[in-house]
Amino acid sequence: MPEIGATLREARMRARIDVSEIEATTKIRAKYLRALENEEWSLLPGPTFIKSFLRTYAQALGLDGKSLVEEYRLHHERPSDTMLEPIVSTPQRNRNRTPGTGPSPGYMAAVGAIGVVIVLLIVLLVSGGGSSPRTSGSTSTRTRTQASSTAHRTHTAPAVTSPIASTGIVELSLRPSGVIFVCLIGDGGRRLIPGVTLQPGERTPTYRARHFVINLGNNAVTMYIDGRARTVAASSQAIGYSITKARGRQPLPVGQLPTCK
Repeated sequence: MPEIGATLREARMRARIDVSEIEATTKIRAKYLRALENEEWSLLPGPTFIKSFLRTYAQALGLDGKSLVEEYRLHHERPSDTMLEPIVSTPQRNRNRTPGTGPSPGYMAAVGAIGVVIVLLIVLLVSGGGSSPRTSGSTSTRTRTQASSTAHRTHTAPAVTSPIASTGIVELSLRPSGVIFVCLIGDGGRRLIPGVTLQPGERTPTYRARHFVINLGNNAVTMYIDGRARTVAASSQAIGYSITKARGRQPLPVGQLPTCK
């Protein structure tokens, strides 16, 4: 089978179509189209977008996009490219602690507090031998109450705050239900999805940032914000949002939509 890039280039030249015409049709930037024809994979955003670009470019030229994507997966995609790092919460790490590492610091503190109380009881009994039984009983009752309070404070764990919630990080992923143009900007103006066309059934990686700005060509997509599915209202023009932890998802005026150019 011919190389992927050669197949695309020859089909375009046979049809006498310029790269700029393909760019206008597919909404894929010309530099990415040339990178596909030259098989310069390192110049492209990543495996997910490479496969999306290949499928869209092939369909525009009347080629079998599925076979080109399979060819790329077979010869150029590494297994690690499709793996996402799992998010492990602090409680899970505590449950997976290796057995036999010894008692916890909280347990040792409680044992020490109880030991101190026992010593105090012995001292009180020795020094107060001539006192009445009623006085001795009252002292013992107060001592036991103090010991119980001390042990309770020792075992009370401080509230654990989620690392993501405390830093204001938002998690965002997209699942298109139709062909849709997407431009997604993260912290510091970083282009996470650089103005590309996504296909139905695809799912983007989970992106993390304190502030997202997004431009959607239509409403054929479900947004997953911190794991919660959010639909997009129908519109006759492009749709944009500003997304933060504090304010949630806020609509953007048309003049403020990012373009990724």
